[in-house]
Amino acid sequence: MKKNLSLASLVLFSTLSFADVEYRLAITEPEHHLGNVEITFPKSAQSYVDVMLPDWRTGRYEILDMANGIRFFSAKTPQGKTLKWDKIDKNTWRVHLDAPAQVSVSYQVYANELALRSRHIDDSHAFIDASGFFMFSDSFRQEPVKVSLSVPSDWRSVSGMDFADTKHSFKAANYDVLLDSPIETGINELHTYSVDGRDYELVIWGEGNYDVDLMIRDLKKLVKTGSLIWHDYPYERYVFMVHATDGARGATEHLNSTIIQRHRDSFASRDDYLGFISTAAHEFIHIWNVKHYRPDGLVPYDYVDINYSDLLWLVEGSTSYLEHFLLLSAGIITNHEFYKSLTRTLNRHLTTPGREVQSVADTSFDKWINQGGDHGKNYSTNIYLEGALVSMVLDIDLIDKSDGKVSYRDVHRELYTQHKLPNSFNSEDVKRILKQISGHSYVAWWDKYVEKPAIIDFDKLFEKVGLEHVYPSGTITVASIDGTAKSVGQMLELTHVARGGSAWLAGLTVGDKIVAIDHQHVRKDLAHTLSLFSAQQTVEVTFIRRHKLMKTDIKLSGKASRDKYIRAIERPSVRQAKLYKAWLGVAHPNAR
Repeated sequence: MKKNLSLASLVLFSTLSFADVEYRLAITEPEHHLGNVEITFPKSAQSYVDVMLPDWRTGRYEILDMANGIRFFSAKTPQGKTLKWDKIDKNTWRVHLDAPAQVSVSYQVYANELALRSRHIDDSHAFIDASGFFMFSDSFRQEPVKVSLSVPSDWRSVSGMDFADTKHSFKAANYDVLLDSPIETGINELHTYSVDGRDYELVIWGEGNYDVDLMIRDLKKLVKTGSLIWHDYPYERYVFMVHATDGARGATEHLNSTIIQRHRDSFASRDDYLGFISTAAHEFIHIWNVKHYRPDGLVPYDYVDINYSDLLWLVEGSTSYLEHFLLLSAGIITNHEFYKSLTRTLNRHLTTPGREVQSVADTSFDKWINQGGDHGKNYSTNIYLEGALVSMVLDIDLIDKSDGKVSYRDVHRELYTQHKLPNSFNSEDVKRILKQISGHSYVAWWDKYVEKPAIIDFDKLFEKVGLEHVYPSGTITVASIDGTAKSVGQMLELTHVARGGSAWLAGLTVGDKIVAIDHQHVRKDLAHTLSLFSAQQTVEVTFIRRHKLMKTDIKLSGKASRDKYIRAIERPSVRQAKLYKAWLGVAHPNAR
């Protein structure tokens, strides 16, 4: 198992070399997603130099095997002398030296992974995350770097890094900064603006139904809210990169920028736009949470191995939770829009059986291997969903116990103050901070909600801040199989079977194709099909498995015809209204 060198070793190496590491990328055949990379490392007196491509990229806790796109590797001295090399594992090339020399390596990179936000080249742009393009050597990881691009003349290059000597070259303090500073180069539109003395850029690749004026207006509001949680801004310039495209969605935080991907036609409606601006808020919070303070296991980043942590829920889930505080405080979203978002989160939680199996600490540690799909939903949860809800429980508990004087925001302010990089923090540090700011021990709370699957009494929780979780009027009980299905021809194929539910107990599983229930041929969807029957009724299900017609009896369960939703109570008490304001930063809509 490879391990990156210690920080002390890296500092030692930096005293032995004085030249920059130079990276050059030429976009050679964009229509085939190909580019050529050349790297020159400073003079080394070692017998060999190992150069590696990262196995993952920051912000995505998953081994990506990005070296699979590397071909035609070669090594030489700057004077042209060929150097012997061996590939010693899937993403490490060992270059041998028989005398002290600079080392230049070159290779072709295939970049066609837009949705992974790691590497993409086509005839209109290139998105360059260093983890997918640029190899590094531990020996020179702390040396200054320069990146030069050879791209079509009508392309524009944008990055959170400073420009070097041309409009297509950049410089960074070291490889870690390079790796956390993606470059967007191509045919794009660029908008610049300043807020409170800091510079911002919005660069958009692709054409879509976005409203640039609205985006900039709300981004200006958003970036002013950082001081509501933290005491300073750790940057002078920040870049919002947007891909308006097809087949890719999501976002990734970086040290001085973010990349946000959305379908080109998913900006115009209010719901779609809220998806965009909420993502921007999430990535903005990451400037502090994970980019300037992060837990043990992630400090320093090990780019060629798994970085384990039981606090990824605090990295991602807390960020998802805090984004709504910023959006509400900035006046970008309304109370009602916040309730809708919280309702969706709550209903996802309540329909995920894995919430009863896996704690947020366990799902954090297992993030690198956790799978999705039916089994994942039944036996796992995820750091975003469960982490956001645990963060909310902690926040309201702090606010309630302190009569509105202390909140979860204070926890993050102290993490930034006390554990700013290169320091890190662990669970004991968080519990210590909780006691420090609240005067109460949170050891028992931590065990109940973090170390064990969180069983949350939402009615009791929301009552403290003047909310309620209720069914819409007219809701009735309807028949259910505790699963979901999609229409496949004249059948309904099961896509999820909830652990312990009626379909599960009857032996049905994902992939089974239901043909009929009680000899009634299935209708266009599961809800219409089950509307013929009543809860608690036992029916015969005819289905196909392994191309054979099979039958089983199932006792239908009952469920509400409509989901619960969050709303403000009509007459909050003075204390409820006070705690609501302390919680969300805005007044309770029905406060007297």
